[in-house]
Amino acid sequence: MSTEVARTVRPGGRHRVGRTAGSGIAVMVAVQALIWTGAATVLGLWWVDTASVVGPAGWFTGAGRITGLLAGYACAVLVILMARVPLLDRTVGTDRLARWHAAAGRYTIGLTLAHAVLIVEGYALTGRTDPVTEGVRVVLHYPDMLKATAGLLLLLATAVVSARAARRRLGHETWYYLHLLTYAAVFLAFGHQITNGADFDRPAVRIAWYVLYVGAAALIVWFRMLTPLRLSRRHGLRVAGVRREAPDVVSVLVTGERMDELTVRPGQFFRWRFLSPGLWWTASPYSVSAVPDGRSLRITVKALGGHSAALASLRPGTRVWAEGPYGALTADRSAGRPALLLAAGVGITPLRVLFETLPEDPVLIHWARRPEDLVLRHEIDTVAARRGARAYYSVSHPAGYRLALDAETLRGLVPDVARRVCYLCGPPDWTSAAQAALRAAGVPAHRIHHESFAL
Repeated sequence: MSTEVARTVRPGGRHRVGRTAGSGIAVMVAVQALIWTGAATVLGLWWVDTASVVGPAGWFTGAGRITGLLAGYACAVLVILMARVPLLDRTVGTDRLARWHAAAGRYTIGLTLAHAVLIVEGYALTGRTDPVTEGVRVVLHYPDMLKATAGLLLLLATAVVSARAARRRLGHETWYYLHLLTYAAVFLAFGHQITNGADFDRPAVRIAWYVLYVGAAALIVWFRMLTPLRLSRRHGLRVAGVRREAPDVVSVLVTGERMDELTVRPGQFFRWRFLSPGLWWTASPYSVSAVPDGRSLRITVKALGGHSAALASLRPGTRVWAEGPYGALTADRSAGRPALLLAAGVGITPLRVLFETLPEDPVLIHWARRPEDLVLRHEIDTVAARRGARAYYSVSHPAGYRLALDAETLRGLVPDVARRVCYLCGPPDWTSAAQAALRAAGVPAHRIHHESFAL
């Protein structure tokens, strides 16, 4: 069952690669520098507005002000990273943005909790009372503090559902909508920053803070609301047909008007909203599973929850709203190097398209539980035979046809693995194991790319 597709035809020409990996690194460095410069500027506000710090009360209150300013700034950064700005999505990449977003979330939670504890302790020392009594007084009697407390509780709830253990137990749709509580938390917490923050007494500082938050909100509204609405109205997307690929996997074909104007690249995904009963309320991320031909788009979906399972019953003509395209798991990441594509389960969908379109000499390895779970294998075999490329398959059952996911196996199948650029798509635990195997095989971290639907 673990087989190699024989090399029969040499690839018939180079595919043009757009932006190089170097441009993505340049943008990544520039964005990181901008974020840290903003944090330094926020610290400068405290420094300029603080003449001196005296005694334990002053140190606690000062630390509370610093962590509060940084927490407010981190909230805005968190929202901006959720906005799906196309420039960042194409250059920095969805995988890095997801990691940055997760890190910003941790910083935000940590700084917010530290701010609450430190400022209450500082006020308690100043007023010669205990922290519990002072905390109750601050929440009940300071302007906008009830809303800020509600925002903190929502942030904590978001942190809980974002933890890996919780995400395993939640469907993607449930997790996604609970995660949107971040917007409500930031909105609720904003007012108390302006009304209670000593650093915002100066009009110029207050205006700059409003610009930061209004700008973040504008990015969300433009790129995550208005742009998808415009796309859907312009192209009139509708379901053209549904085809079963495996017992629990279907492909959905979507057509519309002026489809050739959609700048979809192999490896990218959309958030799809199907306007039918029971499905219209959520938008789920699915990768394009066939090379865009200017007439239609195809997605291939495994039934992992109620929403994805319901796609099998979609009727032709059902209207579709799409948000995207997103993702930087594209040929740009290869920078002209040969590629190694590693997929698990239905994670094969974006890699199947890359296998057909990447230049040089791509190699694909697909892990699945059973032979029938090797989705789109017939298409992959056809592409491999036409291009003279190699495809390997691994299944856990029946026994004896499983490929180990380790450095030794990768070197045995792909002796030049260390010089290749690597694309991964699969469940989180499998992705972590694949990254570790590739690193052990000598692949640098900057040449390992995976998709994330976390934003």
